[in-house]
Amino acid sequence: MENAMNLSNRRSFLQQIAVAAAGSAGLPRTLAADPPPPRDYAIGCYTRPWDQLELGAALDGIAEAGYRYAGIMTAKGKSWVIITPETTVEEAAKVGDEVRQRGLKTSSVYGDFKPTSAVADGVKALTRLIDNAAACGSPDLLLGGTGDPALSDAYYKAVAECCDLAAAKKVRLTIKPHGGLNATGPQCRRIIEQVGHPNFRLWYDAGNIFYYSDGALDPVADAATVDGLVAGMSVKDFLPPKEVMVTPGTGRVDFPKVFATLRAGGFTRGPLVVECTARGDGLDVTAEARKAREFLEGLLAGMARPR
Repeated sequence: MENAMNLSNRRSFLQQIAVAAAGSAGLPRTLAADPPPPRDYAIGCYTRPWDQLELGAALDGIAEAGYRYAGIMTAKGKSWVIITPETTVEEAAKVGDEVRQRGLKTSSVYGDFKPTSAVADGVKALTRLIDNAAACGSPDLLLGGTGDPALSDAYYKAVAECCDLAAAKKVRLTIKPHGGLNATGPQCRRIIEQVGHPNFRLWYDAGNIFYYSDGALDPVADAATVDGLVAGMSVKDFLPPKEVMVTPGTGRVDFPKVFATLRAGGFTRGPLVVECTARGDGLDVTAEARKAREFLEGLLAGMARPR
């Protein structure tokens, strides 16, 4: 991968990373200037908490829970993942219409592609996903990565080849900690630096840091490794032994410390999209989603108060 990378592109990418981290570069974390008040975070919710229901019901729940932004991920329908490479542009546009009909805006689409050894196959699939993200009005396309070392090179070469196309369509590509070869902040950093394009960034997921390490790696520590990379966040909690269907604020993730660390590293604005809540017999998922929103709003309000 490194040999295939255009050296000038890499230099440009690293320079932009340095600019993104300006203000704290070269200074101890505790001596860097405080970031501005957190008024620029956009709190949203993915469809996943309601994904045993159809898309319309999930979007109804997001709106009823008081969110203004929706993340398109999973739902009961033609495919569990709502937007796939097989989704037509017309179908993706209808998803966007469903979002807007409820007074919401789309903030993120999860729409990964199956890796193969052929880079051209990956480019073709990812191009379809980018077109679909643009069609449904999403400024972000979230990818899961691959855990197969034999396919990793081809997967990220395809991502690199599609970064300019995505930027032209005003769609940012992101990757999250998702197990396998991208389970931790340092692993994600290596991948992002390999691709070497400013339109490929990190979508942080504190719950997954716990989940894929079986509770051994605390996201508070991991978050300190991703300075300058984070563009958005899946808000996800964790309970042992291995559960992420947890309403944020009720599990093991220390969100105040994670947010403080990410903000010190440059993540001072962007989407915060609740991915999971508790659900099950006797639980009102919409009520849990509302609790998650209120938890985040309270957390951000506390961060904005003068010390």
